[in-house]
Amino acid sequence: MTPSLPALLSHETLYPRRGEPETQALAGELESVTRSSVYPQSITAAGRCVFFLGCQKEQKSVGVLASSASRHDISGETQRLLVGNQEAILTIGPTSVANAVALKKALPFLVPVPLGLRKSAGCGDRLGMATPGHIRAIRKSDMAPILAQQSIRENARTGRTPRQVMDDALWGVFQEGWREGFGADADHLKTIADVDVCSAAGYTFYTIDPGEYVDNGADAASPDALIRKVEALPWNELESDWKSLQDRLTGKPIDLEGFRLDISRTDLLRAAAKYGRVVAHTVKMYRHLAMVMKGRPFELEMSVDETDTITSLPEHVYIAHELQRLGVRWVSLAPRYVGTFEKGVDFLGNLDEFERSFARHLAVSKTFGPYKLSLHSGSDKFSVYPVAARVAGDLVHLKTAGTSYLEALRAIASVNPVLFREIAQFAAERYPSDRSSYHVSAEVAKMADPISLPDDQLVTLLDRFDSREILHVTFGSVLNHPSFREPIFETLRGNEEVYYSMLERHFDKHFSPFRSLHAQETQR
Repeated sequence: MTPSLPALLSHETLYPRRGEPETQALAGELESVTRSSVYPQSITAAGRCVFFLGCQKEQKSVGVLASSASRHDISGETQRLLVGNQEAILTIGPTSVANAVALKKALPFLVPVPLGLRKSAGCGDRLGMATPGHIRAIRKSDMAPILAQQSIRENARTGRTPRQVMDDALWGVFQEGWREGFGADADHLKTIADVDVCSAAGYTFYTIDPGEYVDNGADAASPDALIRKVEALPWNELESDWKSLQDRLTGKPIDLEGFRLDISRTDLLRAAAKYGRVVAHTVKMYRHLAMVMKGRPFELEMSVDETDTITSLPEHVYIAHELQRLGVRWVSLAPRYVGTFEKGVDFLGNLDEFERSFARHLAVSKTFGPYKLSLHSGSDKFSVYPVAARVAGDLVHLKTAGTSYLEALRAIASVNPVLFREIAQFAAERYPSDRSSYHVSAEVAKMADPISLPDDQLVTLLDRFDSREILHVTFGSVLNHPSFREPIFETLRGNEEVYYSMLERHFDKHFSPFRSLHAQETQR
């Protein structure tokens, strides 16, 4: 039986989520009252209030229909009316910071939580509009989602703050009625100041990026040079010395999952020289984070993926052993894997070699954790997903970001080809300078000329290696260009279902290889 608004207004606890026919019927009732469209999945009853997200002329607003005896903190324009025989108060307010805070207080499922060792996926969103599409794909998977995720570097390029990223995800979660929990990743943090601003915004997952402390020169350094590098390490911060480190990790095999690893003195010299300062910086960041969180639960990821040299097995053991010794607790780690993980395109390298290496890294994660292996720059690595799923099972975290921006461009290409053509032409001009902070290999000379392509062929630029990377890494320049920013948002707001459907289809391709056998049977 479909619940009515009067029945929901008398409900004290959180009302169970309803199926589509019921939510559509309730949306119809609310629309007759509010005279604006209502997102059916957003309708939520709790505390004798009915909360919902509405939209009028592409402007979203939060609404509350409350019994006269209830209380809430949503602010906006109010009016009294009768719902059945009950007197109620309707409040329609903006999707503001204050109303986001109030809504989280009323509906705790909108507050991000730690996800633990559940198989997980990070869904970065550079525009703040992709979360509904992400959720629609997540609902068909068995991945635990991180729905607020953006790096400090991306925040600077998109003009957003960590709190805005959090709130944009919240409104998407509310719109889709997602109640199964989600995480919030403060991504690629490099400084104490980064930690402070993200902890104040309420993040639950913190990715420490100590990449600038990696000594890539250690890979090819001579034994004498390695000794000098190790002698210069900040041993006070590492709370140890070279002799003690040797005693801990050399002279006896280390039992890993299914095999034993002997670390030679030279192996350890190289690992310490390369990653010693990484360990010291990560410990410093972790201890500061633990202090500012003041008992609030959080999770840590450490990432050294965006570096020039591959993380060897002895180096992974060194990192994990020393972090563990120094009291760091982490849930996932992103080494620099074999092969190449470039932005927005598939894996470049030998998959058999990747599988052998990935399995051995997983053995380290099980021995010193367990913790998840994280696939950074994980967008569109379709050849890698079956391997990672088969080898790691649940001990995997997939991190995506720019691919959602590319799907926004795909939506724009289909509904506003004039705008897309201008963006593509501008991206080709900007790429030579914008590529400097990325590991990419696209060449402008290999990109098809967007001016000469007919409208129905423009989307092919998003399916070709060179043009796809070029469009990917130039997002900051595009979003900061006055000719593009507002037209992009206007186009997507006016065609949001087109965007959501493209995201859902694209992320189905990302998540389906990770589905467990049980999840696959459930989907049938």
